[in-house]
Amino acid sequence: MFLGPYTIPIIIVFVASMLIQGYLSRTYKKWGQVRNARGLTGADVARMMLDDNGLHDVKIIAVPGNLTDHYDPGKKTVNLSQSVHSVASVGAMAVAAHEVGHALQDRVRMPALVLRGKMAVPLSLGMNLAPWLLLAGILLRLSGLLWLGVVLFGAALLFHVVTLPVEFDASRRALVYLDSRGLNGTVEGQNGARNVLTAAALTYVAGFAMALVQFLNILGIARSNN
Repeated sequence: MFLGPYTIPIIIVFVASMLIQGYLSRTYKKWGQVRNARGLTGADVARMMLDDNGLHDVKIIAVPGNLTDHYDPGKKTVNLSQSVHSVASVGAMAVAAHEVGHALQDRVRMPALVLRGKMAVPLSLGMNLAPWLLLAGILLRLSGLLWLGVVLFGAALLFHVVTLPVEFDASRRALVYLDSRGLNGTVEGQNGARNVLTAAALTYVAGFAMALVQFLNILGIARSNN
C-alpha cells in the first residue's frame, strides 16, 4: 500500500473490517447450528423461493468452501456452499434466500445488478494494473500514468457504491419472502435470519469504506506528485 495522507484511516478501516469479518463468522456459526422451524435445508429454501417466483430454470449447485455462496447471472445458477446447501439451519435458510434474491433482481434486470456485472471483469483486470501504474507514474514522473491509476481506484470505489444497494435489496427480498411463507417460524428464527443478513451487509459497508479511503489516499498522493 502506498503511504499517503489517509494511511492511518486505511489502517483503522482495515482493522474494523477484520473485526466485522470475525463478527460475521461468529454470527453465522451461531445461527448455522440452530435448526430452522421447518427443517428445510438451504437448497430446499432456495428451490422453493425460485419456484414460487417462476424461476424454474435456475439451477441450485453445491460449491466447496464456507460462505462462498453466490448467484451467477451468466449461468443462471444459485451456488450454495457446503454449510448452506445441505444444512437445515436458520443461517443456511437466510443465506440461501439472499442468493435467490439476486436471481429475482436478475429477472427484473435491476439496473445496479446489471451495471455491477458489466464492471466486474474489466475492473478486476484494471485493479491488477493500478498499483503498477501508480508506482511507474511516481518513479518516472509521468502524471498520465499516475492519474490513470487514480481513475482505476475511482472505478473500484464506484463498484462498491453500486454493490451496496444490490446486496441490501437482496437481503430485503429474502426477509420479506421468509416472513410471507412463514419459514422463519418463531421470533427467534426471524431475529436469527435478520442478524445473519445484517452481519453480511456490514462486510459490504466495510468494503465500501476501504475503497473510499484508498481512493482518497491515492488521490492525495497524485496531487502531491503533480
